[in-house]
Amino acid sequence: MRKLKIAIIGYGGMGGYHASRLAETDKFEVCAIYDTDKSRYGVAKQNGIASCDAYRTKEDIASDPNVDAVLVATPNDVHGEYLKYFAAAGKHVICEKPVAPTSEEFAEMTDCAKRNGIVFAVHQNRRWDADFLTIKELYDKGVVGDGSGIGKILRIESRVQGGNGVPGDWRKFKEKGGGMMLDWGVHLIDQAVVMFGGAPDSIYCSYSFAQGFDVDDGFKLILDYPQTVMEIVVDTDCYIKTPRWIAYGENGTAVIEDWDLNGKVVKPIFSTERKIAGIKAGNGFTKTMAYRTADSLTVEDLHRVYPEEYAFYNEFYNAVVNGLPMTITHDQVMTVLKIMEAAARSAKSHGSVNLKELKIDEK
Repeated sequence: MRKLKIAIIGYGGMGGYHASRLAETDKFEVCAIYDTDKSRYGVAKQNGIASCDAYRTKEDIASDPNVDAVLVATPNDVHGEYLKYFAAAGKHVICEKPVAPTSEEFAEMTDCAKRNGIVFAVHQNRRWDADFLTIKELYDKGVVGDGSGIGKILRIESRVQGGNGVPGDWRKFKEKGGGMMLDWGVHLIDQAVVMFGGAPDSIYCSYSFAQGFDVDDGFKLILDYPQTVMEIVVDTDCYIKTPRWIAYGENGTAVIEDWDLNGKVVKPIFSTERKIAGIKAGNGFTKTMAYRTADSLTVEDLHRVYPEEYAFYNEFYNAVVNGLPMTITHDQVMTVLKIMEAAARSAKSHGSVNLKELKIDEK
């Protein structure tokens, strides 16, 4: 099997992560790095990239015919610059997300890749997260209506909430492509686009600026699809553990607590003989919101779905070497970017945005 020689552009946290993961596969050889911080070359050598001294400039990488591809893991604002430079040199490109700050710039990037005949892949890797694959299977079962799962899913909550603030330096600045919508929203919206097959009919978004930066430190986004509503919540100042997913179905509720896939499926036992006992609720009384008794519920384990290891890298390899299409399409990436742009308009206007009128799924 021929190994692809690949260079890491931006050997920071994500660049180093990619280098170590690529080295674990049998399909890639990380042969070079390029970073404006020259101290990173010493770190790369310590991490086993012995040949990196031969590539001290981006010109060194671009001019070497033995380098097949580059992986761009720089701050978001210069992704387009590097894509255009290396595509013109005939190098295939993996680019970190968000691939571009605007949909217009992404269109320029895809045009450049097409003109130069290179594979251009966007690292939307979280569509292979096991928690997402598990919740998606539950949704798909409801669509098929085969009687399994929790039936048709009416609402889904997708939450990524932590209490460590906005990390790093560049993520705090708008001009660098910072903020949690671009950092995490791009992943969670991509999961929605994959799960539901495209853009929702309308959205509503509100941002949080609690930490005083010029970028959002969290947001709440409601995606209104014809049959299902997805609510996405991202926080960086939440100091309790919240569920990663909750799915509300016609025949039950499923919860995934965390990325380790702790969770359960709870289903009601329907009976005409069941009596609803009311409960005291604050200064009042309720039957409607009374908790179900244990004997009126069944609790099942989740059916966990796990991805193929190195799925993204394997797809990229097969696209370059064997000409196979990648499942992350440019049309999907464009849809995600346009949803994020619509979210910014919604937050500014404090109102919902009709995406069907914008026709963002149209080519």
